[in-house]
Amino acid sequence: MTSTTAESSTVDLRDLAATKPPSRRCVSIDVYRGMVMFLMLAEVLHWSGLVRYRGRLSSTVQNLLDTIVFHTSHVAWRGCSLHDLIQPGFSFLVGAALAFSFAKRSEQGQSYGAMLMHAIGRSLILVFFGIFLRSLGKMYTNFTFDDTLTQIGLGYTFLFLFAGRKWYVSALGAGAILVGYWAFFALSPLPSPDFDYASVGVPANWPHHEEGFGAHWNKNSNAAWAFDVWWMNLFFREEPFAYSSGGYCTLSFIPTLATMLLGLLAGEWLRADWTLKRRFAYFAAATVFCLSIAWGLEALGVCPIVKRIWTPTWTLWSGGLCFAWLFLLYLICDFGNATRWAFFFRVIGANSIVAYTMSWTMEEWTKLAFRRHFDWLIERVIPQPVETLVYGGLVLTVFWLILYWLYRQKIFVRI
Repeated sequence: MTSTTAESSTVDLRDLAATKPPSRRCVSIDVYRGMVMFLMLAEVLHWSGLVRYRGRLSSTVQNLLDTIVFHTSHVAWRGCSLHDLIQPGFSFLVGAALAFSFAKRSEQGQSYGAMLMHAIGRSLILVFFGIFLRSLGKMYTNFTFDDTLTQIGLGYTFLFLFAGRKWYVSALGAGAILVGYWAFFALSPLPSPDFDYASVGVPANWPHHEEGFGAHWNKNSNAAWAFDVWWMNLFFREEPFAYSSGGYCTLSFIPTLATMLLGLLAGEWLRADWTLKRRFAYFAAATVFCLSIAWGLEALGVCPIVKRIWTPTWTLWSGGLCFAWLFLLYLICDFGNATRWAFFFRVIGANSIVAYTMSWTMEEWTKLAFRRHFDWLIERVIPQPVETLVYGGLVLTVFWLILYWLYRQKIFVRI
């Protein structure tokens, strides 16, 4: 996760036709990772808490607030907000980073077997660490497999098996996964007309339910939900598992693997000894292909775009946006050598695991500490409607300063 400072240089227009593979660490990957983790850490701002004060705001400010709240929250079911791109962005970057790390380890003479064992170990650590974080504050181990770390861990070893191969092998693998996962849902029985949605935490008149063929992907009545009713109850639980309140599912790790494979594609294209023109053509084609296919399949009613169960169309939609996002950063940071502006994000991206852990463990007690010592001042100076935002900003500042100290000390925590 470490990153190096890029040398400053002038971009000659003739370079557009020259081969310019990254000769150092790909800074754009670090910056992208930092942006993704910042979006996750910024949850501490709790913008949605300001909605109850909408009546006091002008229409322009209200519309701006509604936009911010939408993009700092997950959509209820179908669709996509900026906040929804955090997990696919992080998963995509796992694949992109693997392309570089696999090449580096191979150049260092590490055997394939040793690298495979390392990948298996990383998978296990990610799964167990994810469960550990989800179990904090609970009396017993909270066996759950739908969070970011466990989802990546469940698929990481399979991802490794594609590393070092031709890029089209990863593309074919991702395609096969998505077609198979679509068929798994499409061929599963539809819920009966008298299905008790209330028993699985979904109002019977929930507006996000689909009719007809689209009902195969409805919340807590789909094939992945049925699998979890069996799978999750194989583990000790305080009470039997009936449903996930958010509609999340264990089997999402399968299309998440496809997202990581798309990232592996991107990493190989960034590593390749290509001209910028060719690199742009591949990234542009991937972006257009993924977005258009996802949009078309949803418009035709073949498969909805749903992040919570990671539908194939969601994999393509989010993957297309990830291709565009990463390549834009590549143009700015790696090709253009403009990196100063991104230092804030590079600090976060350099210790993404620490940032993720802090978001799970430090928010509440950090906020409590500020309230204990400064509440008497803030309640006198800051308008009450924005207090939550102020405290969230203070917590976010503490998080960044901790990451900055680690960065300065060259301490980078890896799994």
